[in-house]
Amino acid sequence: MVDLGNLPDWSALYFYPMTGRPGRPLPEGWDAIPGARGCTPQACAFRDLFLEFAECGVSSVFGISTQKPTDQKEASERLGLPYPLLSDSRLELTNALALPTFEVEGRALIKRLTLIVEGNRVAKVFFPVFPPDGNPRDVLEFMNSRRHQTGGGRVTL
Repeated sequence: MVDLGNLPDWSALYFYPMTGRPGRPLPEGWDAIPGARGCTPQACAFRDLFLEFAECGVSSVFGISTQKPTDQKEASERLGLPYPLLSDSRLELTNALALPTFEVEGRALIKRLTLIVEGNRVAKVFFPVFPPDGNPRDVLEFMNSRRHQTGGGRVTL
């Protein structure tokens, strides 16, 4: 359990539809759904830039989807992620933040977006996110330029 409303310093929370699992087929027509593909490349790009995030002031990175905790744990271990993948399988956070979703095979999935959070305030929203593997670089650019930005337009988690 992570209290996302009480994070210290700066955090990056990236939301994504789902990560495929070896041996399990993707939903029918997955590759044709706009924004569905790219979850694994996005997760790996955050992994590969993880040390750079710490250097620019990001103390926490979280990947979040509506997949079950067991699926999140499997993906995190398989991909060697230095940060946790969180499950919002009950859609509590998704509903509380009114995150955009879409439905596939009767399951609600979160549209890809990234929140940059300072303490308990959202400082920046990346939406839509494309290409997914470029999103971590966009986050770094924002963090490196944040000193020149004003503090307006923030919402409390």
